[in-house]
Amino acid sequence: MASHRLLLPCLAGLVFVVFVSEAGPAGTGASKCPLMVKVLDAVRGSPAVNVAVKVFIKAADETWQPFASGKTSESGELHGLTTDEKFIEGIYKVELDTKSYWKALGISPFHEYAEVVFTANDSGHRHYTIAALLSPYSYSTTAVISNPKE
Repeated sequence: MASHRLLLPCLAGLVFVVFVSEAGPAGTGASKCPLMVKVLDAVRGSPAVNVAVKVFIKAADETWQPFASGKTSESGELHGLTTDEKFIEGIYKVELDTKSYWKALGISPFHEYAEVVFTANDSGHRHYTIAALLSPYSYSTTAVISNPKE
């Protein structure tokens, strides 16, 4: 399996990482969840806990339909959003409620939320790593796609 590391330097903000892979919860070695969200608070240098996450899928009529939701754990991770059977090819949007998170810390953010839109497909069981570097006032995104068979 190919391994990639993504280093995102930042002075302040959140690092929002979406892993679309065969990996299960950290440390389990299981292949259960094809979609995992990881959020890091770079202001405090710790996992971002209790961040509300919503996942949508784009329908044939171009509207966004709710797909899954949850909140990040003490480790800043959200597992179990879907299964291999339900995670079909399509266009997905992951929305992170940054406003509520920053407000709970006493910071008035500029953005209401941050989102990452990506296409999931079944060609070669590709793994997608989609990351957004967030601060209370800005964010940027990047994506890495790897094929574990290479």
